[in-house]
Order: sequence, then C-alpha cells, then structure tokens
Amino acid sequence: MGKRRRASERKGVGVKNGRVHPVVLGGAAAVVVCGVGAAAFALSGGADGSGADGKQVATGPPTAAEVRTTAREFLAAWAEGDVAGAAALTDDRAAAEKALTSFREDGHFADTRLTPGKRSGADVPFKAAATVAYKGRSKPFAYESELTVVRRKSDGRTLVGWRPSVVHPALKEGDRLVTGEAGDPPIKAVDREGGELTAAEYPSLGTVLDGLRERYGKEAGGKAGVELRVVRADEKKSAEAGSAKAGEDDAESTPDKTLLTLSPGTPGTLKTTFSPSLQAAAERETAKRQRASVVVVKPSTGEILAAANSDPAGFNVAFQGSLAPGSTMKVVSASMLLEKKLAGVDKKHPCPKYSTYGGWKFQNDDKFQIKNGTFKASFARSCNTAFISRAEKLENDSLTRQAQDVFGLGRDDWSIGVPTFDGAVPVQSDAQMAASLIGQGGVRMNPLNMASVAATVKSGAFKQPYLVSPDVDDRELATAPRKMSGATLSGLRELMHYTAVAGTAAKPMAGLGSDTGAKTGSAEVDGQKKPNGWFTAYRGDLASAAVVQQGGHGGDSAGPLVRAMLLAGK
Repeated sequence: MGKRRRASERKGVGVKNGRVHPVVLGGAAAVVVCGVGAAAFALSGGADGSGADGKQVATGPPTAAEVRTTAREFLAAWAEGDVAGAAALTDDRAAAEKALTSFREDGHFADTRLTPGKRSGADVPFKAAATVAYKGRSKPFAYESELTVVRRKSDGRTLVGWRPSVVHPALKEGDRLVTGEAGDPPIKAVDREGGELTAAEYPSLGTVLDGLRERYGKEAGGKAGVELRVVRADEKKSAEAGSAKAGEDDAESTPDKTLLTLSPGTPGTLKTTFSPSLQAAAERETAKRQRASVVVVKPSTGEILAAANSDPAGFNVAFQGSLAPGSTMKVVSASMLLEKKLAGVDKKHPCPKYSTYGGWKFQNDDKFQIKNGTFKASFARSCNTAFISRAEKLENDSLTRQAQDVFGLGRDDWSIGVPTFDGAVPVQSDAQMAASLIGQGGVRMNPLNMASVAATVKSGAFKQPYLVSPDVDDRELATAPRKMSGATLSGLRELMHYTAVAGTAAKPMAGLGSDTGAKTGSAEVDGQKKPNGWFTAYRGDLASAAVVQQGGHGGDSAGPLVRAMLLAGK
C-alpha cells in the first residue's frame, strides 16, 4: 500500500492583506504522517478507496491537522483578495467565487483581516474585521462567522464546505452584502402611545422593524442614507433554490437587513399598534423559556398588541411559523360540527379510547375515554376520538371551507404590515382529513393565526390582525365571507369557557374571571421526543396564543405564557 505524507502543521496565522501574523489556530501545532496502520484517516486500494486514476484516496472525516490547514489556507487567500484561490479551496468553486467577488465589489470591503478561532471537530469559527468604504465615507466593521471542512469523495481532498453564511452569518442562498444608498429610507416606528420601538429595547421586533421599513420607508417620508446591508434573494431565486417551505425561514419572505450605517438618513415616523407594556411582558416571558413564541391581539379591532420569540435573532415563528397546532385546532373543528348539527354542546357524544378512520387508528392522550359524556366534556378534556368519530359524515373540504370562510385562515390574503404565514388547512382525504380535525395532518398554524382564532370567537367575527393601520397606505384588510350563526357562536364560547374553568386549561386560566375562554393543544412532530405545546385563549378584549416547541402538554408549557400576557394586559 502506498503512503501519503503532509508537512508538519505550523502554528496558525491571522491574515491581513497577504501579511502573515502568528496566532494559534485551534490549539497546539501537530505533525500528521499517515501511512500503513495510521489512524488519522483510512487508506485503501482498488475498488474500496481508489480514485478514477486508480490512485489511493483518503476517506473518513478530516483530521484535526487537515481542518486547521484547510481553514488557514482558505482564510489567507480570502483576506489577501485571491478570490479564485479561495474559491478553489471550497467544494463549490463557482458559488464561492461569486460570493467572495460580491463581498469585495458590492460590499466594498477593504483591509480585511480574518482570524481563526478554536477548532471544534470539523468546524472552525473565525473573526472578520474590515473597513467598509463608499464614496468618501468609511467605517470599521467586525463580525464572527464559521466554516466547516469536508472531505471530497472523488479524491479525498479536504475543502471548505461552501455555504453563504461563511461570508456572513446573516446570508442565505442568493443573498448579498451591498454597500450603497439604501433603497428604503429609515423609519422611526412608534408604539400605540407614541414611544419609539427599537430592537435594543424589544429584541423580538428586530425583523419586524426591518419589514416595516421595507414596506413603509418611502411612505413614511424619510430620506435614505448610506448603509451596508443584507440584500435578500429575489422571489425567482428563492423558488429556484427549492429549499423554502411554506411559512418557514426563506429569503423570499425575509426583509433586507441593515448591518452598518455609514451615513444616516432622515427617518420618517410610522405608528404601530404595539402596546409597550404588553410587548415588554412578551419579551420578558419568552426570554424565560426555550423555543417559545407568543402573540396578543385585540379582538374588537384586530390590532396586534405584542409578539415575541425566545430566539429574537432567529426566525419569526410568531408571525411566520408553520407548525401543526394540535388540539387548539379543535376550536375551528368544533364550530363546524356545531353548525352541521354533528355535535351539540350538552348532547351525548362518543369519546372512546380508540377510533379508526381511513385505515388509521387514533387514540386519546393516555388512552382515556369518557363514558356517556357530552360534547362539552369531550371538548374540555380534549378528546381526539370525539372528533375522529364524525369524520365519516364530512366532505373532504369541510374543514378547509370552515377555516377559510369563517376564520379567515389559509386564504393567503392577510396584510398586517410585515410578511406573515396565514395558516394552511389543505383539502385532504381519508386518514389525513380526520387528522386535520385534531390539528395534525396537513394543518399548519402559528401563534398569530391561533390568537386570531380565539379573537374571532370572542368578537363573533373574523377581523384581520394588523400592525399598521390601513389608513396609512389605503390597503384593504382581509375579510371572511361569513360569520357563525348566533347559536354556533354561543355554543363555541360555552365550550371554550368550560375548558377554561373545568377542563385542560383550568390551571393556567384560574382566577381570570368569567369573560374567558381557552383551548390547549399538543402537536406530535416526527423526530421529536416531546410534542409542541399550544395554548390559545381570550379574556375581555384580549386574545393570545403561544407555542412552546418540544414543550409537551400545552396547558403546562404554553398555558402559563398566555396567562402572563392576559394578566399583563389587564
């Protein structure tokens, strides 16, 4: 068997415009000599490990030395402006060369210094420091990113696994860093009381404020300045990328983001519906939890009073999430069953341990059953089989029509002022249709959608949630084609109130008064040990919904979060 040797690993280097500065890259220096019996990586011949030319190639994960060397060479080439050389050290030369060229020409970066940090496996974090210069204006700019070293199967060579976030962590497929006159003037967004809203005070509003600027910057009357910003891929590129799913984090629905201001513009003032006290409470409560998102709306008007996420710098699940809502969807399903006379609040209703439909066997949590119970008891206890047992009497599109025509969901026509996912209740058949009745199957929602559901029950009619008054831009808010009948609305309110005082929502809703209603939910997700916990409720002229991903039972995880919001609103 032949041998492969690599020169002794030198100490790492910080690189600044081609000049080498000593710095330890990922720890002590190392020597790697791999031959027969070496454990660093495997060598084999013939059909097991030879390349197209018959030569032996390395296999297995990159060694520590290979990771350090590859990262050092890539960062050195990038820092000294050798775009072609740096791109050749990646596993996607064309994409890397395009991105690194844009970094220099569109981003106007100069005097770039890249300093590697401590390696962790195949990952190498690094610090970037540069000067951003544009038409006589310049400012220093620093940030941190990370690269991953991979092994190419064809020849065993180690390379940087290319992804846009190597250039900057905010970049996704098709995005660019651009320095120049901002396309959108800055805005001074204010709350309903006139106080300024900033991402520093309300971290969860960072992406919301970016979206408001993109939508209303010109209309608010401001003047653009000179900025370094992330310019998102256009709709066509997003579609070509093929990686975006409805309601998930995609470039198409994410606004451009300002990273550095070289010359400030003149902001225009934009009034929003946010409540400063409720937004502060939402920020505080989500910060206490992992993967929690919450929204508060005003049922009488549709105004959005607060929205927050545990990860304020991440994806805006509160407005754009696309998650199975679990049993909170039973609010919509119950309204349909009441209208179709397939259930009555105080009428006897089956709640067996199991119910089979479309070849699927459904069961209740802990396989409970209610003998000789009413529909009210089944709703309050969140009995799945009580809903599945009615699937055979429904059309495939019954739930879809109810969600769209009464609750305004899944029509893709909300215009709140920033991008949203407006829910999805697709037409399905057989077992999937039955699963939709209990918030599984293809049904997808987020806290904004489910807060709107509770608000619709409270107000008696769907009112599209919004952040910016339609008077600002003369836009039309979405409407639902019809309202629930008086009898259906009265019955649904009774179901939700009973759940709040004597059902699965009783603990979180305890002591909140008589003008209340609630519904809990737990949504199973493939690959998760614990389901997502959901809770939606109203109290007076407030409606709120929350999800805690992998939180387990909604009453235990999301319920206390919604309770806190309803109390803060009082």
